Amino acid sequence: MDILAILSKLLIKNGLVTAFVVVGITTHVAYTIAGKFNKKPYASALAIFFGLVLAYIGGITTGGHKGLASIPVMAGIGFMGGGMLRDFAITATAFGVELKEIKKCGFIGVLALFLGIISSFVVGVVLAYIWGYNDVISLVTIGAGVVTLIVGPVTGTALGASSEVITISVAAGVVKSVAIMVLTPLLAKVCGIDNPKSAMIYGGLLGSTSGTSAGMAAVNPKLVPYAAMCATFYTGLGCLMCPSILFLAVQAILV
Repeated sequence: MDILAILSKLLIKNGLVTAFVVVGITTHVAYTIAGKFNKKPYASALAIFFGLVLAYIGGITTGGHKGLASIPVMAGIGFMGGGMLRDFAITATAFGVELKEIKKCGFIGVLALFLGIISSFVVGVVLAYIWGYNDVISLVTIGAGVVTLIVGPVTGTALGASSEVITISVAAGVVKSVAIMVLTPLLAKVCGIDNPKSAMIYGGLLGSTSGTSAGMAAVNPKLVPYAAMCATFYTGLGCLMCPSILFLAVQAILV
C-alpha cells in the first residue's frame, strides 16, 4: 500500500479531525490574505467565500449534493457542519454573557427581535414576489430564508416547499449573513454599537448568528456573546413565527 493510500485511509477514518484541519487551514489563509491588505475585519467573510468555493468544487467534481463532504476524504465536514456542533457553538457563546447586562436591554431588546424578524420576512416575501413566485408556500419559505439561513429550511420543510425553493431560501440567508459580516465593521461606530445593550439590540434586529458574531468580533470580541445570544433568540423565534403566524398573514393577504 503506497503512502497516498495510507494517508487517504487515515483521513477518512478520522473524518472529524480532518474537517477541523481543513477549516483551520482555510480560516488561516483567509486571515493571512486579509492581513496583507490591512482588512482583517473582512477575514471571516473571505473564509466563508472560500468555503462556498470549495463546496461548489466538491459538488461539481463528484456530482454529489453534499458539497465538499461528497468527497470521501472530506466526509467529516458533513458532520462538523451538521446541527449538533452548530447548536453547541451557538449555545457556548451564552457562557460569556452577564445577566445584569441582559436585564438592561428590557423591552427594547424584545421589540428589536420582533421588528427584525418581521422586517426581514417582509423584504424576502416582496423580493420573492418580484422574482415571479406567487404561491404562499414559496413566498413564506423565501421570506423565512431572509430571516436567517436556518429559519428558511425549517419553514420550507414544515410547509412542504420544493427543494428548489428551500435552496433559494438558504442562499438568501447566506447572502444576508455575509453582508452583515462585511458591513458591521463599517457601520458599528456610526450606529453606536459599543456596549452590551447596543450589541443585543443589534443581534435582535439582524439575527444571523454567524453574521452577527463574525461582524461583532471585528468590532469588539467582548460583545460577541451579547449579539450572538439575541441572534440565537431571533432564530428560535423566527422558526416559530414564520411557519405559523406569518404564514397565515401572507395567506390572508393573497388568498
